[in-house]
Amino acid sequence: MAKTNVAEKRALIYTHEGAVAVFINPVEQLRRSVMANMLWEDEFYEDGQSIGDRIQKTVQEVLKQKDGAALVAEIAYEARTKMKLRHVPLLLLVALVRAQTNATRAMVADAITRVIQRPDELGELVSIYWKEKKQPMSAQMKKGLAAAFQKFDAYALAKYNGDSAAIKLRDVLFLVHGKPKDEAQAETWKKLAEKTLESPDTWEVALSAGADKKETFTRLLQEEKLGALALLRNLRNMQQAGVEMAVIREGLSKMKLERVLPFRFITAARYAPTLEPELEQTMFKCLGDHEKLGGKTVLVVDNSGSMGSPVSGKSELRRVDAACAMAMLLREVCDECQIVVFGSTAGVIPPRRGFALRDAIVNSGHGGGTETANALAVAAKEGYDRCIVITDEQSHTSIGGPGKGKKGYFINVASAKNGIGYRSWVHIDGWSEAVIDYVAQYERVDESA
Repeated sequence: MAKTNVAEKRALIYTHEGAVAVFINPVEQLRRSVMANMLWEDEFYEDGQSIGDRIQKTVQEVLKQKDGAALVAEIAYEARTKMKLRHVPLLLLVALVRAQTNATRAMVADAITRVIQRPDELGELVSIYWKEKKQPMSAQMKKGLAAAFQKFDAYALAKYNGDSAAIKLRDVLFLVHGKPKDEAQAETWKKLAEKTLESPDTWEVALSAGADKKETFTRLLQEEKLGALALLRNLRNMQQAGVEMAVIREGLSKMKLERVLPFRFITAARYAPTLEPELEQTMFKCLGDHEKLGGKTVLVVDNSGSMGSPVSGKSELRRVDAACAMAMLLREVCDECQIVVFGSTAGVIPPRRGFALRDAIVNSGHGGGTETANALAVAAKEGYDRCIVITDEQSHTSIGGPGKGKKGYFINVASAKNGIGYRSWVHIDGWSEAVIDYVAQYERVDESA
């Protein structure tokens, strides 16, 4: 008689390029799918709708766990504040609202209030909630939206009170019946409801009214009224309009970086190459007074074909731009650094700095497939105290662990379902400078253990 008390064997899972992938738990899967995700945008291997559906199914699995609702809320908050993503955190909030369990009901309002950082996200959250069908909002959802409304002043509300939105800010205000925190806010909300809010002092409003481009951009830069993304996106327009370079450089030096992903500087440099030195220095400010990573670090950067895909349908930003931005910043915090680039082949390149490092990575000649094992073998020959791999993890080849007694990290800059960088590797999902903090925090904990 055959044995019956035998554990069922799980079928192997694979990356899109055929390497055996690692089974991960629902929380890890949710982080993997969320932290470098432009919601509903197609990626190289998967379409955006499939990724969005997987996120919602994974949320349901996480919610079955103890403290699952709190975990989902924290991942949404981290995605918004640390990874600087706007839409996918709202999808997680909608999943919490729809769950309708005691645990989720207890935290929906607070989660919504914490996650929403810009006024236009109020209408966007309702839009995602109504995407499949229009339905009543729960009391807790209304409470969270009402509290989030209180965070914004008249200028912010006017700036994001766009006519193109299907669900406008005044619509949300009427839906949630929020209470203003003081008389000044009550007056602002009255104007919003009556469509009499004063137009904000933005470059779009000024130029649509016929103002001179040079004068408008010069004034807004000098008065520090041009937002960081608007500044980066308009560098070429400002140069073409004749804005003095000294004024542009001063604006870059004073730019607030809280919500700017590092790879935005790479796109800006494509259109304003003469400002590369200033863009480079501004980008490095993302690091603040970051502590150094001691010893020798080998950065292993994926330059394979899939990394050349755009992060969204309307964007010129590519996954490799995100990887280059991470490498550029990590290079700055390493005491000693060696760079390995890989695709079908792998090789060592000079450890240049800033945009020169980006150029060396993308022009290395190592592209095509994703032979991660080859790259790790090259890194091992170089020797290291830590190895940091920046990749979409869709490898042709399975991998072993980092060198014996050495630290190893995989930074995943995509949302593909399966990956290889787990087990003996510290796995980090995302593409903001926050991932560098995670490496430093892990090493502090590891040293104190």
